[in-house]
Amino acid sequence: MGVQDLEVYKIAEKLSDVIWNIVSSWDHFSKMTLGRQLVESADSVAANIAEGYGRYHFRENKNFCYYARGSLEETKVWLRKSVRRNLLDMSQHSELEEMIEVLPKRLNAYISSIGRRCGSASTDH
Repeated sequence: MGVQDLEVYKIAEKLSDVIWNIVSSWDHFSKMTLGRQLVESADSVAANIAEGYGRYHFRENKNFCYYARGSLEETKVWLRKSVRRNLLDMSQHSELEEMIEVLPKRLNAYISSIGRRCGSASTDH
């Protein structure tokens, strides 16, 4: 099993891809200001999950998942700003909202499972 098999990782990747596709259609100013921050924070969610997974030690994996959780919260801030600034239409917002609702729950469940799955204190996968 690799990180690409984790449901939480798949959702994080989808979120960042959808955000990328939306932001790429924005005007130059919006892209370079709010858009850049939004894309970077969304990309960071999946990147931190992957980096933690690759550390092969449950404490480090958990730490990177906490970073991913922080990046997700940052992503929510940029999404709220995008809505207030009329950069997202309602269908885009609805699609993103679905992932934003489920991702923290999946991430918290994954964090809780780290270190318990193999019964070992030194590895998590």
